[in-house]
Amino acid sequence: MNWKVPLFDPDLGPEEEQALVEVIRSKWLTMGDRTVAFERAFAEMSGVPVAIACNSATAALHMAMAALGIGPGDDVVVPSLTFVATANAVRYCGATPIFADVASLDEWNVNAETIERVLTPATKAIVGVHYAGYPCDMPAIVALAERRGLMVVEDAAHAPAASLETIALGAWGDAGCFSFFSNKNMTTAEGGMVTTRRPELAERLRWLRSHGMTTLTLDRHKGHAFGYDVVALGYNYRMSELNAAVGLVQLKYVKARNARRAALTSAYRERLSSIPGLDVPFSTPRGAPAFHILPVLLPQGLQRYEVMAAMKEAGIQTSIHYRPVDTFTAYVDAGLGPSPHVPLSHAVGDRVVTLPLFPNMTEAQVGYVCEALGAALNRVTRVA
Repeated sequence: MNWKVPLFDPDLGPEEEQALVEVIRSKWLTMGDRTVAFERAFAEMSGVPVAIACNSATAALHMAMAALGIGPGDDVVVPSLTFVATANAVRYCGATPIFADVASLDEWNVNAETIERVLTPATKAIVGVHYAGYPCDMPAIVALAERRGLMVVEDAAHAPAASLETIALGAWGDAGCFSFFSNKNMTTAEGGMVTTRRPELAERLRWLRSHGMTTLTLDRHKGHAFGYDVVALGYNYRMSELNAAVGLVQLKYVKARNARRAALTSAYRERLSSIPGLDVPFSTPRGAPAFHILPVLLPQGLQRYEVMAAMKEAGIQTSIHYRPVDTFTAYVDAGLGPSPHVPLSHAVGDRVVTLPLFPNMTEAQVGYVCEALGAALNRVTRVA
């Protein structure tokens, strides 16, 4: 469909095209010098010693769980209000995701209180998701983890170049996991990154990324090694040079584009404040968010899909971020939901609609979306 205002619009141009051409001409297509350069640049931006590129944030999360020794018999606390990959990564390791609630109907992140509420004797780790690029209360979460002897993984898929108390998101916990999917604040088409401050964890992550091998093809090509051992049951989660080349270009602009997202979010808040019963979460965000998406909480008693259909008629693409993970069929069938511990997440999941947000968006488009949403809310069916 040719949307008047799409949900997102990737920022790609001649620099990315040239970067791809140079990779193709080099004939070195996977895990080469560009991948190494991308990892170093991302680590420097994130204030960590190590960043390890991979082919998705899902791979990043799985690698982090496996490297931390998560396995059968372990519980891992995760948000219910997140993309399903967060919980899936726990299940890939044979562990059990335990769902925590959002802090409030204004802050759609888990916090130390909602996490502590669902801790079990088998809990081994906590996953904090920086929903929409807004920082979780990491000092309190890390303090809780230290008291209870737990590990912390940050799902920072929405939050490249975001920070809290001058510390980058992804640098607070044992591992940080990022996404470079096509709709993210910076993209490599498909791709992900794991960051860590722990050298021994970095070594395990590198093994897990490429079949548990102790050296890579690039090492052998450059004469740094002649053979390899396999020391772990690893995976094929490598990033290609094509993805890394695009990532190097995108990384140069992510902070400026985050700033543009912030300005657009402010414009949205001003215009949406006049719509009765509509709420925009994170009214008082902490730190420096990445402003990845623009979710709103519809007034109670409205047929959400009628609202989204009316927006579609106006040429505006919308989405839902997210249906709570514990309500999906695969989780219910596995005996993992619906959880009684996440009522606010379920309330958000029933009423959330995501509006368009991308750096090339104009303030006129913001105004058009807000006018269309106000009109849609006035005409849709209200349920008893």
